[in-house]
Amino acid sequence: MLVNEEILLDYGIKAGEIPEYPGNGMEPKAVLVSHGHLDHCGAVPNLMYMNPEVFMTPPTADFTNLLGRDTLKLAETTLSGVAPFDPNDLQRVNQLTRRKDYGETFKTHGYSVCFYNAGHIPGASGIHLESESGESLFYTGDFSMKETRLVPGAEEFPEADTLVLESTYFGEEHVPRKETEEKFIDSVLETLERGGTALIPAFAIGRTQEILMLLDAHGITAYVDGMGRDVYKLLRKYPEYLRNPELLDRAFDRAISVKDKQRESVLKEPSVIVTTAGMLNGGPILYYLSQLYRDSNSKVLLTGYQVEGTNGRLALKHGVIETRGDVLALKPKIEQYDFSAHSGDSELKKLVKDFCKKGTERAFVMHGDKTEAFAQWISEEIGVEAYAPANGESFTF
Repeated sequence: MLVNEEILLDYGIKAGEIPEYPGNGMEPKAVLVSHGHLDHCGAVPNLMYMNPEVFMTPPTADFTNLLGRDTLKLAETTLSGVAPFDPNDLQRVNQLTRRKDYGETFKTHGYSVCFYNAGHIPGASGIHLESESGESLFYTGDFSMKETRLVPGAEEFPEADTLVLESTYFGEEHVPRKETEEKFIDSVLETLERGGTALIPAFAIGRTQEILMLLDAHGITAYVDGMGRDVYKLLRKYPEYLRNPELLDRAFDRAISVKDKQRESVLKEPSVIVTTAGMLNGGPILYYLSQLYRDSNSKVLLTGYQVEGTNGRLALKHGVIETRGDVLALKPKIEQYDFSAHSGDSELKKLVKDFCKKGTERAFVMHGDKTEAFAQWISEEIGVEAYAPANGESFTF
């Protein structure tokens, strides 16, 4: 989202079989990044030839660099060299980024800006902007009011004239976390008891760490593979962004890290493996699936949302994945668990109501499959202007 043609809020890559990159044509003077997930920060390096000011929290800055390096690596190995930026661009991101903690007000191009804890993942921010004339906007980014094992819930957000919010789970409520955790652990133990491997694909940032903490809390020793280990090393620098850094350290101390040459030996006996990628579109998960796809005693326990066009969605809908031009029919049972780090329907509605009670005049609904329905609900139930903008659509107010 571009504010006054100068301030860009997030710039990401859309996950899918072939990643989609946002179009150019804009020339922002500053970029504010809400958090370190690929769909919010993944294309920021593509802007570096414009020399914008870049602002994000310290964890988000590290995640942006890590994901950028991974994007370049994937471009070389799976996308025939197609990438939206090069290593020099990534280096420029590091040079131009100014790291800001929660609650630290700063100025950029006529706006006062402040980051607020949004829950979701470590370093995730809601972003408040106020112009010199006093007009204000709040962008939620991805947020969750409820704590997880890894991070606390979002803090109270400030008032704003304009609200821009995500809508991922509008119309859907999450199963209580404790109930999800219990069913997940029961399934892992049942898999081991029948001699299978519990294969747990997990996002590198946030989900790998939470799942290992959950397994450790139940005395289950897991193997950990993939980029989630690199994320943990980064998180150790930022204990103030975590709910319980001691339990995170304990979980990784007790987990068994797997190197490339060890993967074959790990599969010789029933085990629990937590690995990337969370949507089955790359990473060590593809090796493990190539070895286990005929094993009906094993399970694939998906721990996150599976975007259309990904192997994870294929596995859920059709029981197959595609890798290196081959289609593998999966005999392991495919299960999905709602470990979402997004707010559910009631939290989304409450947030809008709370903002509007404090004077918010308009709302823009983004980042979801039901944006128009949510905007209509806001207009009808609360009585303020609400929009579900299309890509490239402009508004003046």
